[in-house]
Amino acid sequence: MDEVRWGIIGCGDVTEKKSGPAFNKVENSRLIAVMRRDQVKAEDYAKRHHVPKWYDQAGNLIHDPEVNAIYIATPPLFHKEYTIKALEAGKPVYVEKPMAANYNDCLEMNRAANKAGIPIYVAYYRRSLPYFMKIKELLDSGSIGNIRFIQIRLLQSSRPEDTDMDNPPWRIIPKISGAGYFYDMGSHQIDLMYYLFGKVKKVYGRSFNFAGLYKVEDTVTAIIEFENGIILNGIWSFTVPPSSQEDLVEIIGDEGKITFSTFDIHSVVIESIRTKGSFNIPHPENIQFYLIQSVVEELLGKGKCPSTGETGEYTNWIMDKILGRE
Repeated sequence: MDEVRWGIIGCGDVTEKKSGPAFNKVENSRLIAVMRRDQVKAEDYAKRHHVPKWYDQAGNLIHDPEVNAIYIATPPLFHKEYTIKALEAGKPVYVEKPMAANYNDCLEMNRAANKAGIPIYVAYYRRSLPYFMKIKELLDSGSIGNIRFIQIRLLQSSRPEDTDMDNPPWRIIPKISGAGYFYDMGSHQIDLMYYLFGKVKKVYGRSFNFAGLYKVEDTVTAIIEFENGIILNGIWSFTVPPSSQEDLVEIIGDEGKITFSTFDIHSVVIESIRTKGSFNIPHPENIQFYLIQSVVEELLGKGKCPSTGETGEYTNWIMDKILGRE
C-alpha cells in the first residue's frame, strides 16, 4: 500500500470537522467515498466535502475496489458488524470510540482481526494530541515526583433533548450507545488514564440515576487501582446545575500536582517543588488529525499508532467493570 484511500461508514456530526477533513490533510491519504443510510444526506456530505463517491449501503462501500481502508463513525451498536465485514473484505478499520457497545463485542472484533491478519485502530485521539503529550512528558520527566493518585471530575448539566421521550439522543439509548453519557465521554478519560498509567489491578464502580430524566445512569463513580499502585478516583455526572459544571483532572505526586481538562480548553498547569507553570497548547483544527496521521503511517510501514483494537478492548473492559457488567 502506497496510499490510504478511505471510505467512511456513517458520515454524521463527528465527521464534519473532528475527523472527516483530516483524511485529505494527512500525507498519502485520501477520502474517496462516504456512506449514510439516508441517501440525500450522503450525497449532500459528499458534495460539501468534495468526496467523489457516496453510497447508501455499507456493503457497497466496503466492497468498492478503490477503497482500501474503512473509517466506521456510526453509533457503537453497529461497530462490530461493520468492522467484521470490513475485515473479511481485507480492509483495515479505524473505528470510533468507544470501540463497541460492550466488551464482548470488542473481543469478537479482535478475533476477526487476528483471523484476517488485518489491524483495527480506535479513535481515542487524545493519545496523540500535543496537549496530552505535554502531560505525558511532564509525568515521564518526574516533574511531580512519584505519582500517588488521580482525581477526575466531569460534571455536566442535562441537555434539553434528554427529556424528549419520543426521540431521545442515541447516547442515552443503551442498546445503541452501550450505556449513557459516561460510556460516550468518560471513555476518553478512562482510555487516557490507561495510556498514561498502564493496566489496572482492581476496578470498583457504582452507577446511579438521580434525576430520572432517562432510563440509563446519569451519575457514575469509580475507584481504579493500577498495577503500579497508583489510585484513581472519579465521578461523572450529567445532570448537575450549570453552576456546578466542572471538567477537571488532577494528578497528584509526592512533589506536586498537574491539573488539566479533558474537554474544555484550559491550560495544563503544574505546581511542584521543582517548578511551576502553565502550558496553553491549542488543538488542531481537525482534532483527530494526529491520530489519523499515525494510522496512515502505520499502514504505510512508517510508524505506529498508539490506539489499537487491543487497547480499545481493554478500555471497554474497564468501563464495563465500572458499570458492573464484568
